[in-house]
Amino acid sequence: MAQLFNQDKFTPLAKQSQIYSDFFTNLDVHPELHDLSRKVNENSVKQAIVNLINTNKYERPFQPNFGSNINNFLFEPISPMTSQAIQDEITATIQNYEPRVRLISVVVTPYIDDDAYAVTIQFYIININTPITLSTILYRVR
Repeated sequence: MAQLFNQDKFTPLAKQSQIYSDFFTNLDVHPELHDLSRKVNENSVKQAIVNLINTNKYERPFQPNFGSNINNFLFEPISPMTSQAIQDEITATIQNYEPRVRLISVVVTPYIDDDAYAVTIQFYIININTPITLSTILYRVR
Protein backbone atom coordinates (compact mmCIF):
# COMPACT_ATOMS: atom_id res chain seq x y z
CA MET A 1 0.00 0.00 0.00
CA ALA A 2 1.31 3.41 -0.99
CA GLN A 3 1.84 5.98 1.65
CA LEU A 4 0.57 9.55 0.92
CA PHE A 5 2.38 12.56 2.22
CA ASN A 6 0.88 16.01 2.75
CA GLN A 7 2.94 17.52 -0.04
CA ASP A 8 1.43 14.98 -2.48
CA LYS A 9 -2.11 16.17 -1.76
CA PHE A 10 -1.54 19.71 -2.99
CA THR A 11 -0.72 20.64 -6.54
CA PRO A 12 1.14 23.91 -6.88
CA LEU A 13 -0.51 26.33 -9.28
CA ALA A 14 1.58 28.22 -11.76
CA LYS A 15 1.19 31.81 -10.65
CA GLN A 16 2.03 34.53 -13.10
CA SER A 17 4.48 36.91 -11.51
CA GLN A 18 3.48 40.55 -11.55
CA ILE A 19 6.48 42.51 -12.65
CA TYR A 20 4.74 45.85 -13.32
CA SER A 21 1.41 47.14 -12.04
CA ASP A 22 -0.53 50.36 -12.27
CA PHE A 23 -4.00 51.68 -11.48
CA PHE A 24 -6.65 52.30 -14.11
CA THR A 25 -6.71 55.95 -15.16
CA ASN A 26 -10.33 56.35 -14.06
CA LEU A 27 -9.60 54.70 -10.65
CA ASP A 28 -12.17 51.89 -10.98
CA VAL A 29 -13.08 49.97 -7.83
CA HIS A 30 -12.95 46.17 -7.90
CA PRO A 31 -16.54 44.87 -7.37
CA GLU A 32 -15.61 42.07 -4.94
CA LEU A 33 -12.53 43.39 -3.17
CA HIS A 34 -13.77 47.00 -2.87
CA ASP A 35 -10.25 48.13 -3.62
CA LEU A 36 -8.74 49.94 -6.60
CA SER A 37 -8.46 47.78 -9.71
CA ARG A 38 -5.02 47.35 -11.21
CA LYS A 39 -3.48 46.71 -14.58
CA VAL A 40 -0.48 44.40 -14.49
CA ASN A 41 2.52 43.67 -16.70
CA GLU A 42 1.68 44.11 -20.40
CA ASN A 43 -1.43 46.24 -19.89
CA SER A 44 0.35 48.48 -17.40
CA VAL A 45 3.17 49.22 -19.83
CA LYS A 46 0.72 49.80 -22.70
CA GLN A 47 -1.17 52.35 -20.58
CA ALA A 48 2.09 54.07 -19.67
CA ILE A 49 3.11 54.37 -23.33
CA VAL A 50 -0.27 55.82 -24.36
CA ASN A 51 -0.11 58.31 -21.48
CA LEU A 52 3.44 59.24 -22.44
CA ILE A 53 2.49 59.89 -26.07
CA ASN A 54 -0.59 61.93 -25.13
CA THR A 55 1.24 64.08 -22.56
CA ASN A 56 2.48 67.38 -23.94
CA LYS A 57 5.81 68.84 -22.93
CA TYR A 58 5.49 71.37 -20.09
CA GLU A 59 2.21 69.73 -19.03
CA ARG A 60 3.63 67.99 -15.94
CA PRO A 61 4.72 70.21 -13.08
CA PHE A 62 8.44 70.01 -12.25
CA GLN A 63 9.07 67.78 -15.30
CA PRO A 64 9.03 70.18 -18.26
CA ASN A 65 10.70 67.80 -20.75
CA PHE A 66 8.47 64.79 -20.01
CA GLY A 67 6.11 63.81 -22.82
CA SER A 68 6.04 64.44 -26.54
CA ASN A 69 5.14 67.22 -28.97
CA ILE A 70 2.69 65.11 -30.97
CA ASN A 71 -0.03 67.80 -30.84
CA ASN A 72 2.23 70.16 -32.79
CA PHE A 73 2.30 67.69 -35.68
CA LEU A 74 -1.40 66.84 -35.65
CA PHE A 75 -2.37 70.30 -36.89
CA GLU A 76 0.08 70.21 -39.79
CA PRO A 77 -1.14 69.18 -43.25
CA ILE A 78 -1.28 65.39 -43.57
CA SER A 79 1.73 64.28 -45.62
CA PRO A 80 4.44 61.60 -45.58
CA MET A 81 6.82 64.10 -43.99
CA THR A 82 4.42 64.73 -41.11
CA SER A 83 3.94 60.98 -40.65
CA GLN A 84 7.71 60.51 -40.48
CA ALA A 85 8.05 63.37 -37.99
CA ILE A 86 5.36 61.81 -35.75
CA GLN A 87 7.10 58.44 -36.00
CA ASP A 88 10.46 59.97 -35.04
CA GLU A 89 8.90 61.86 -32.11
CA ILE A 90 7.18 58.73 -30.76
CA THR A 91 10.37 56.68 -31.12
CA ALA A 92 12.50 59.27 -29.33
CA THR A 93 9.92 59.74 -26.56
CA ILE A 94 9.61 56.02 -25.82
CA GLN A 95 13.36 55.48 -25.88
CA ASN A 96 13.97 58.42 -23.55
CA TYR A 97 11.18 58.02 -21.01
CA GLU A 98 10.13 54.36 -20.91
CA PRO A 99 13.03 52.21 -19.62
CA ARG A 100 10.87 49.06 -19.35
CA VAL A 101 10.52 48.81 -23.12
CA ARG A 102 12.83 47.66 -25.93
CA LEU A 103 11.32 49.16 -29.09
CA ILE A 104 10.99 47.06 -32.26
CA SER A 105 9.13 49.39 -34.62
CA VAL A 106 6.76 52.35 -34.86
CA VAL A 107 4.46 52.63 -37.88
CA VAL A 108 2.36 55.75 -38.48
CA THR A 109 -0.40 55.58 -41.10
CA PRO A 110 -2.28 58.76 -42.08
CA TYR A 111 -6.07 58.74 -42.54
CA ILE A 112 -6.72 61.80 -44.68
CA ASP A 113 -10.53 61.57 -44.61
CA ASP A 114 -10.68 61.32 -40.80
CA ASP A 115 -7.90 63.83 -40.06
CA ALA A 116 -6.16 61.20 -37.93
CA TYR A 117 -3.10 59.00 -37.74
CA ALA A 118 -3.09 55.31 -36.83
CA VAL A 119 -0.04 54.40 -34.77
CA THR A 120 1.17 50.82 -34.32
CA ILE A 121 4.00 50.26 -31.86
CA GLN A 122 5.76 46.92 -31.47
CA PHE A 123 8.01 46.38 -28.49
CA TYR A 124 9.40 43.92 -25.97
CA ILE A 125 8.98 44.42 -22.24
CA ILE A 126 12.18 43.84 -20.34
CA ASN A 127 12.17 40.30 -18.83
CA ILE A 128 9.27 39.16 -21.07
CA ASN A 129 10.23 37.45 -24.32
CA THR A 130 7.03 37.87 -26.33
CA PRO A 131 6.63 40.87 -28.65
CA ILE A 132 3.70 43.14 -27.87
CA THR A 133 1.74 45.29 -30.29
CA LEU A 134 -0.01 48.50 -29.27
CA SER A 135 -2.36 50.25 -31.70
CA THR A 136 -3.87 53.67 -31.14
CA ILE A 137 -5.34 56.49 -33.20
CA LEU A 138 -4.24 60.09 -32.84
CA TYR A 139 -6.92 62.68 -33.56
CA ARG A 140 -6.51 66.42 -33.73
CA VAL A 141 -8.94 66.88 -30.88
CA ARG A 142 -9.00 64.47 -27.95
